[in-house]
Amino acid sequence: MTGVLSGFAVIAIVIGVGYVLGRRGTLGAQGMDVLTRLAFMVAGPALLFTTLARADLSVLFSARLLVTALSTAAVSAVFVVAGVVRGWGVGRTTIGALCSGYVNSGNLGIPIAAYVLGDASLVAPVLLFQVVLVTPVALTVLDLSGMGEKGTLGQRLLTPLRNPIAVGSLSGVVVAAAGWRLPGPVMDPLTLIGNMSVPAALLAFGMSLHGSAAPCRGQDRQLVLLSVALKSLGQPLAAWALATSLFHLHGAPLLDVVVTSALPAAQNLFTYASRYHVAQSLARESILLSTVVSVPVLVGVAAVLG
Repeated sequence: MTGVLSGFAVIAIVIGVGYVLGRRGTLGAQGMDVLTRLAFMVAGPALLFTTLARADLSVLFSARLLVTALSTAAVSAVFVVAGVVRGWGVGRTTIGALCSGYVNSGNLGIPIAAYVLGDASLVAPVLLFQVVLVTPVALTVLDLSGMGEKGTLGQRLLTPLRNPIAVGSLSGVVVAAAGWRLPGPVMDPLTLIGNMSVPAALLAFGMSLHGSAAPCRGQDRQLVLLSVALKSLGQPLAAWALATSLFHLHGAPLLDVVVTSALPAAQNLFTYASRYHVAQSLARESILLSTVVSVPVLVGVAAVLG
C-alpha cells in the first residue's frame, strides 16, 4: 500500500510543478516543446542506453516476460482492430494501442515493485521488453506512415536506424549482449543526461494540462475510454488468465506479473505523441485517467493476490 501511494505521490508532485510552470508561462510559449524534444532526442536515448547496457538480458527469456508480452499484445490488438474497423487512422490507432498496453515500468513501476513486491528488479523484464521491442516497432510504424520525417521509401525503411529512441535502446542491447563494460568517462555523462528524461517528460506532461479540456469531452472520447479500460482492467485480467491457465504461476510470481500489468500508461507516450504531432489529447487523457484508475486497481490486486 505504501509503495503504491508513494510512487503516485512522486509523479503527481512533478506533474503539478509542470502545471504551475505552464500556468505561469515560466518557460515561455515553446517550453513544453523544448522539454519534449529534450526527452525524446537526448535524455530518453541516453537513459535507455545506460539502462540496457548494464542489464541482464537473460530476464528476457522467462515465463513472466511471456505473460507480459502476450497480455500487451492482446490488449493492443483489441485497440488496433477497433481502430481499423472505426477508421481512426494509423497515428491515432498506434498511440491508442500504446496507451492500452505500455506500462509505466520506470518512474512508477520501480517504487511499486520495491515496496509492494519487495524487489525493484522485477520490473526489468517489462522495461526491457518495452524499450527493446515495443517502442522501436511503434515508432517505426509512425515513421513509415508518414508521421515522422518525409523521405523516399528507402529512407523510411531505414528510420529505425535514425530514430534516437530506437538507436539508444538497440545500442544498449548490443553493449550488454557483447559483455562490454564501458568506462566511467563514457557512462557517467550519459547517466547524468539520462537522469533528465523522466522529470522532463513529467514536466512537459504537466504543462500540457494547463488550458486543456476535461478528459473524455473531446473528439477522442471513445478512444480514451477504450484505451483506459484495456490498460486498467483488460491487461491485468489478461495477465492473470495467462499466468494461471497457460504458465501455471501462483503466489509471488503471479502477483508480480499482475501488478506490473496493472501499472498505468507511461508518461513518455505523451512525449512520442507530441514528437509526431499526433493524438496528443488521446495520450494525455489516457495517461491521466489510467493513472487515477490504477490506484484502486493496484490496491485491490495487492489485497487479493498478496
